[in-house]
Amino acid sequence: MVAKINTGSSMFGALAYNQNKVDNGEAKVLFSNKMLLSEDGHFSISECMRSFEMQMPVQLSTKKPILHISINPHPEDVLTDQQLSDIAREYMRKLGYGDQPYLVYKHTDIDRHHIHIVGLRVDENGKPLNDKFEHRRSKQITRELEKKYGLHPAERKERAERPELKKVDYTAGDVKHQIGNTVKAACYGYRFQSFGEYKALLATYNICAEEVKGEIDGKPYQGIVYSATDDKGEKVGNPVKASRIGKSVGYEAVWRRMEKSGEVIKDKKLKERTRKIVAATIQTARSRKELEQQLKKQGIDVVFRQNDSGRIYGVTFIDHDSRVVLNGSRLGKEYSANVFNERFSSETGNIRQPEMEIPQAHQEQPPEFTQKPQPTPGFSVSLPASGLGGLFGGSSGGDEPQDTTRPKRKKKKKRTRRID
Repeated sequence: MVAKINTGSSMFGALAYNQNKVDNGEAKVLFSNKMLLSEDGHFSISECMRSFEMQMPVQLSTKKPILHISINPHPEDVLTDQQLSDIAREYMRKLGYGDQPYLVYKHTDIDRHHIHIVGLRVDENGKPLNDKFEHRRSKQITRELEKKYGLHPAERKERAERPELKKVDYTAGDVKHQIGNTVKAACYGYRFQSFGEYKALLATYNICAEEVKGEIDGKPYQGIVYSATDDKGEKVGNPVKASRIGKSVGYEAVWRRMEKSGEVIKDKKLKERTRKIVAATIQTARSRKELEQQLKKQGIDVVFRQNDSGRIYGVTFIDHDSRVVLNGSRLGKEYSANVFNERFSSETGNIRQPEMEIPQAHQEQPPEFTQKPQPTPGFSVSLPASGLGGLFGGSSGGDEPQDTTRPKRKKKKKRTRRID
């Protein structure tokens, strides 16, 4: 069992995240502690907000008075609602928040059912409760609970906290459920800054994501449709609207995820590891296949996109350790699709050595949140281009090369009229 502790300033944000899942039938409230709410368990965000605000001190000595904890049992541990409730109470009591107002939600949006706890972490004077060595104490508490309830011990924290991602297998049936689980885990388990990067990530798990546009009663709407694909990237079966999966993977949610990802990737410098590994691998790999194999051994998948004539117009790196998806141009101009198109021979697939050395320093590229339409890519395979419109319009992520075959127009010389 793994517990993840987050603190913040927005009570509404924490409640809305959980309430959206309740509204979509993907979560429910197990119980509340010291909250002024109806006993039937049916209440709105506004009711919860009022209850918390009534108990929130006027003067605060911290900018983050909100507590949001997720407790994730091992996937093989199947617990009843009562057991999850008992675990939540005991965990909060041992951590020092037993007398605080809080709400406990059970999430069922993925196969591994888990709980989320939202509450206050300040006392009546507005001071934070003792959070010294909180993460260390939390780990000890989860170990004690594992022994008490006969649960599987936690795996490495990094792995246990990651969402479960599985390739969609159309032949296994229940495709909608498979797509839903994988899409949610991918959307909130990885960072991406464009819809093209999001599509490339899903394609490696046999899912195609496409935008749909239209009008209802004269009002325009935009949405996303997800489809299962085979290992060649061909769509199979019926598409599934995002609304049937949940708002968390709909148009607006994916947009917000892209915006937030851009900020996090820049602030935490998440692309540095990817850039360093790709730069070193390019220098040693002798062919495209070898490049893909060497990167895969280091936890990075690469997706190349080619048109019918074999021209590489897009390349995306998926770093499973850093959990980021990056178009090549985001790592620097020397990793853009144009460069890879020039380095790979269409006949042999060997890498052509560049005329210029790759510089050691790279200029930081500004984050881009939109991208031109890209075709549904297969995993490390070349697919034909598609005419499907892009999700958010706007400028490209810089991964599509410009047409360099068009001849340049010669500038006409200005004639000076002579006056005698």
